[in-house]
Amino acid sequence: MENEVIDYTVNGDSFTGYLAWDSGINEKRPGVILVHEWWGHNAFVRKQADRLAELGYYAFAVDMFGTGKQTDDPAEAQKFHDEALKSPVVLEARFRTALSLLQQHAGVDPNRIAAQGYCFGGGVVLAMARLGLELRGAVSFHGALTSDVVAKKGKIQAEIQVYTGGADAMIPPQQVGAFVEEMQEAGAKLTLVSYPGVLHGFTNPAATERGEKFGLPLAYNQEAAMDSWQGALDFYQKIFN
Repeated sequence: MENEVIDYTVNGDSFTGYLAWDSGINEKRPGVILVHEWWGHNAFVRKQADRLAELGYYAFAVDMFGTGKQTDDPAEAQKFHDEALKSPVVLEARFRTALSLLQQHAGVDPNRIAAQGYCFGGGVVLAMARLGLELRGAVSFHGALTSDVVAKKGKIQAEIQVYTGGADAMIPPQQVGAFVEEMQEAGAKLTLVSYPGVLHGFTNPAATERGEKFGLPLAYNQEAAMDSWQGALDFYQKIFN
């Protein structure tokens, strides 16, 4: 297994990503972009990239906040989150730059790219799908389903998978219903899985401790984490073959 820290710039600002891959595979292979939670680009998203790399994918954990902008403090995380989302143009530029870096890598098949995101990152990949970016798939784990970007009929290229907690106070049923309606009107191919009784952040083993520490409705759920991970892997096998 190989990995590389990649420093890059977007409109003069510095960002730091993490690329992981299996150097023992010679043929070009699919790539997956991973977008971090609102805590920033940290060890959790890098571990998810490593897991995908072990399965033969090029996995690029991107940075949507900026070099060094990661935190365990909710107030600071909210500040980073709001800055990244201040303009759809800013968000798209940051994502497109990372997408281009992955597509240009010698070992990557540029026509077989998907994106997956967690929490804030889930909302990002869904926004990019709404914009019609050239993605085979977009997978959201406990991600925001609302967006300033509204999908237009026929524009979405990516097949979409959404995994959400049925008891997620940050993604209430009304938001889920509105998202499904939006995707139907846009003609998107969508699979949505809701886990009964599961809270926000269910894929991250640190979620329960953070929730208790800061009084936030977060909790890890091993069953949902494992089921959604396997669902995403099955999805990639389908869309890349």
